[in-house]
Parts: sequence; C-alpha cells; structure tokens
Amino acid sequence: MEENSRKVKGNILEYLEQTEERFRYKMAVDDGHLALTWHELLLMAKQIGSGLGRRVSPGNPIPVLMEKSSVTLAVMLGVVYAGCFYVPVNPANPLDRMEKIIRTLEAPVVVTDTAGRAILDQVERHGLVVTAEELLREEIDEEALLEIRGMGKETDLLYALFTSGSTGMPKAVAVSHDAVIRFLGHFTEIFEITEADRIGNQAPFDFDVSVKDIYSAVMTGASLILIPREYFSTPPRLLDHLCEQKVTTLIWAVSALGLVSALRGLEYRIPERVDKVLFSGEAMPPMHLRKWQEALKNARFVNLYGPTEITCNCTYYPVSRQFSDGEKIPIGRAFPGRRVFLVDESGQEILTAGEHGEIWVSGESVSQGYYHDQEQTEKRFVLYQNGDEKEWTYKTGDIGFYDEEGELVFAGRRDFQIKHMGHRIELEEIEAAMNRVEGVMGSCCVFDEERNRIVGFYMGDAIPGEVRARMKEKVPVYMVPSRIRKTAFIPLNKNGKTDRGYFQRKGAEMP
Repeated sequence: MEENSRKVKGNILEYLEQTEERFRYKMAVDDGHLALTWHELLLMAKQIGSGLGRRVSPGNPIPVLMEKSSVTLAVMLGVVYAGCFYVPVNPANPLDRMEKIIRTLEAPVVVTDTAGRAILDQVERHGLVVTAEELLREEIDEEALLEIRGMGKETDLLYALFTSGSTGMPKAVAVSHDAVIRFLGHFTEIFEITEADRIGNQAPFDFDVSVKDIYSAVMTGASLILIPREYFSTPPRLLDHLCEQKVTTLIWAVSALGLVSALRGLEYRIPERVDKVLFSGEAMPPMHLRKWQEALKNARFVNLYGPTEITCNCTYYPVSRQFSDGEKIPIGRAFPGRRVFLVDESGQEILTAGEHGEIWVSGESVSQGYYHDQEQTEKRFVLYQNGDEKEWTYKTGDIGFYDEEGELVFAGRRDFQIKHMGHRIELEEIEAAMNRVEGVMGSCCVFDEERNRIVGFYMGDAIPGEVRARMKEKVPVYMVPSRIRKTAFIPLNKNGKTDRGYFQRKGAEMP
C-alpha cells in the first residue's frame, strides 16, 4: 500500500477502541489465569486511566512494576488513557538497577501490585505508589478521558524501554504513538496478521519484541496469548500450551526458538497451527532454523533486525530456503518508510557489495532518543545529510554488508555491545557493576561467540564466588558472566586502553 493512501490515526487508543467496537466479546488476552475480552480490557484500561488521571498530569512517565499478565496489559493501556507513557519494570530486576531506573524517570507515580509494593519498600526514592487493585476500584470518568485525549499529539510518547548503558546507567528509549502506529501498520500488513490470528507472546513486557505482539493484536483484533516464563524451561509443557491455545503466530527471540529445538521439543509435539514464525534479537543459527522449518513445512519464516531505538525492527528477510551451518542468514531490506544504509568511518554511504560499514537507520519510527539523557542521545542520534535534506538518524553500532543479491547481512558489533539471550547488552555496564563489588580493583568482560557466553575477568582480593553473588544483586541474570576469573593484571594496548583482544583470547581458551 502506498504511504499516501494509508490512513494513520494519531493515538494508539483509537485502534483499541475501534477493535473493541468490532470484536467486543472476542478474547483479547489470556495469561493462563485471566482471559479478557476486548470489551473487558477496554473497561479496565479506562478505569485505570481515570484513576491515574486523578493523581498525575499528562505527559509523565509511569513505571509499571508488575509481572507480565492480562492485568498488567490493562495497566499499561490505562497509563496511556491518562495521557502518560508507561515504562515496564521487571520485578526480577536487582534493586540496584531498579533504583537507577526510578531515579532516571523521576516519575510522580509508580503502579504495582502487592508483591511489587514490598519491593518498592526497599527502593530509596520513588513517586506515589498505587496498586492495580486500587485503580480497578475507580469509576470511569469519560469526560476527563476525552479531555486528556483532546490535548494529545501523535508525537506524544507511548512507552519507554530501558536498555543496557555503557556508562553503567541504563538508558530509556522513548517511543511515540506515531512511531508504533506506522511501524505496526506495515508489520501487520506485510505479514498478514489479522483478527483470526492467535499470537503466542514469549517476550517480557520490558523487551521490545513484546511491542509487536501487543500492538499487532490491538491494531487487528488478533488474540494475545501470554505464555508463562516458566514454560520455556520445559519444552513439552510449552508445546502442549501452544497446541491447546491454537497459537498461529510466533514473534519470538532467537534464543527462545533455539531453546526449544536444542532440547528436542519439536520431537515431542509440533504446534501444527503455527503458520508464521518471525524471529529477532540475535543471529539465528541455521541448525536451529532448519529444525523449525522441517517441523512446520508450511509456515512462513522471517528474520527481523533492528534495535529498540528504531521501534522494534527496521529490516526483514523472508526465509525461502534452508541455510547450511556455514552461511549467514541475511537481515534483508528495509520496511516501508525506513531508510537503512551502511556508512564507512568517514561518514560516507557504502553501496558496494561485500564492503563492511556501520548500519544507520532513518525515516519513520526512529525513536526520539533517550529519556532524560541528552548526552547519550547526541552520541547515537544525528542529523544525516541525504541529498538536500537532513534526516534524523540512529547509528546502531552494528556492522553489516550487502551480499550479491543486495540483501543486508549482519556482521557483528562496532563496539562492545553484544546480543545475548535475546537482550542487547553493553559489556561496559557489566564491568561497571563488577567494579562496584567490594574487593574488585578493575575488570574486563568479553563475549565468547563460539560458546555464546559472557566471560568476566577482574583484579582484586575478592574470590570468584563472591563476585558472582554480588553481580546477581546488581544486574539481571542474563548479564551475569557464565565464567568469572581472577587475573593478576589487566594489560593495556598501545592506546593505553584495556587490551580486550588479550581477554578475548583468554576467554576462548577457557573450558
């Protein structure tokens, strides 16, 4: 569809209300404990929005400290009804990280539940704490909600998601209504997601893969099946759930698909109704993809690429064949409305096949930057001269090249940013946390790609077991190094910086 023929609404709630009007008593979301129709979800969101509107003015960030659930989705949409933007905060986060998130946002209100309130009691500074249970006892104030909507603009923020930060401070990627609406409009159209689909949600709500699940459903009327996290540690239980729930669409991180195939889950049972498998987050090993292709012979497989900063994804590659273990699966070509291009070290665009450069993205849905962090925004977002115009552009830090067919291929990271277990991680953030452990005098972390593991080295008097225990208090479990080793010294390179190549070799030599 041509862009000028696409009718784009300015607020995601308009799509929610349109879907509720069309599919009022159709199931919208089911978390295994509570299933809500579109009508029930809308009413709950309006109750919550009305309650928040009595406590906070529009435009504010509202952290939502709750486990993924049907009620949590209603809370997030309720935040939007209050004219604010939601920030999902995983209760499993260490207190140290949670305090940094709360401090960065300076939020006037935090929404949580009974379990989350106990967690917040241990956090030093935060706004007014209100529970979802309290908000769901509020009366809907339609007049106030309409007034809030009337003040809104398409550039208003819809959500912010925290990613790993190289300074040791997590960064909040701020994304607008317009960015999500435009991207998901293309996404649902290209991959033919409709009200007949049942989307099996794998990702937690603080991970941007879930944005595609949530708003694909909101914009089309598809049903959203929230899969409990613990199911992914028991593939038979997971596959039984996919079959029983008649799931048709998987928009999953590569690590989740790989876990199922590695543990031979597809030998136990095949989710035969699945006809779309869209994966992202890191490079898909061809061996695991082949297992899924052989199990779901009629399904559509798509490799997606893109960091949180550009609203989920900027390129896609429909997989039309099986790849051998030595091949790289391309990340493909840009979604409509985007420009994805390669830039050399001098800032010139690369057009030659095989020549490596940094991947930059401009056009629709590029985020507005990092919330309350102008310094980091200016480092990663630039105005790039394209002909007679300047484009708001994000520098991904990823390296790529064009193959002979003109498809973009991901080749690695420009700096020390990695993707591990589906999460984008700055190794420097892990080091910053390790350096805060008592008895650690300096550290270096590297990523062993062959074994898909993080390896940490440190100088000091602490013993490795103590370092590991303290790290679990400071960073999420996926950021704790698989191997932690004490080293007598940290060598420097000719520029006076840590010689990461030395530790890369040491990490690769470890059993």
